[in-house]
Amino acid sequence: MVCRRGYSDIVKDFSDIVFAMKYLIILLIITSELFALVSIKPVEIGEKTGASGGIELGLETKRGNTHKDAYKAAIKVTYDSNASYVTWAEVSGEYGEANDVEDTNKMYVHYRYIHKLTEQVLRYELFVQAQEDKFKALEQRRLGGLGLRLKIFKTPIGGQGYFGLGALYEDIKYTDPSIDPDEQNTRLNTYLAYSVKFSNSTFAYTLYYQPLLEDFNDYVMTNKLELTLKMFQDLYLKVSASYDVDSRPPNGILEKYDLTQSTTFIYKF
Repeated sequence: MVCRRGYSDIVKDFSDIVFAMKYLIILLIITSELFALVSIKPVEIGEKTGASGGIELGLETKRGNTHKDAYKAAIKVTYDSNASYVTWAEVSGEYGEANDVEDTNKMYVHYRYIHKLTEQVLRYELFVQAQEDKFKALEQRRLGGLGLRLKIFKTPIGGQGYFGLGALYEDIKYTDPSIDPDEQNTRLNTYLAYSVKFSNSTFAYTLYYQPLLEDFNDYVMTNKLELTLKMFQDLYLKVSASYDVDSRPPNGILEKYDLTQSTTFIYKF
């Protein structure tokens, strides 16, 4: 007896396989890393009314030839008035050990307020930030600033580009003041930010350039990009990279740049 299976049966079997693969991915996430979204995507007034947020948790453990533990946590809370302003705060920390020796210890806090000046194009921003990074000899960096943000284009496919121009004042304390004395600087703060949503995925990129007002050869530059791909309901795959440059790093810091790449899973809510 020959059993002939219809097209609908084949489609159903394929759907079951896809469904099983998605839940296998979820299982892998639970047993390795669980991430919730803290995105670099530019925030616009009226995108998501009211309060929203995201939590990011990460754990990496290696045993055997390599003994390593790394932990990361972040939270971002946003409030959108849907009328005249949007504001958010972000806090993150990272700690790691390799062969029982600490090799990562850093913290980051950022608060920003964006207010509408024109209906669609022009905004002003106020922000404060705090950073610590033990392995960059940075005991603390505190800064505050203000500026204007201009929407420079919007594409038919939903892409949006922004240009920011302003200034910031920073107070820096290093871990060894006998080698690196404290600094108080005023910097130009410029950035480009772009994001585009296609299908159920999003690409975002930001570039910050912050030179000293009195010496443009002394600058800090940050590049960040991320691609998020929807996999299942609120579950996304995120590929991200950052490239940071300090043209005049503290004494004892060998490299002027840091490059970081990661592939993680994201849960949006």
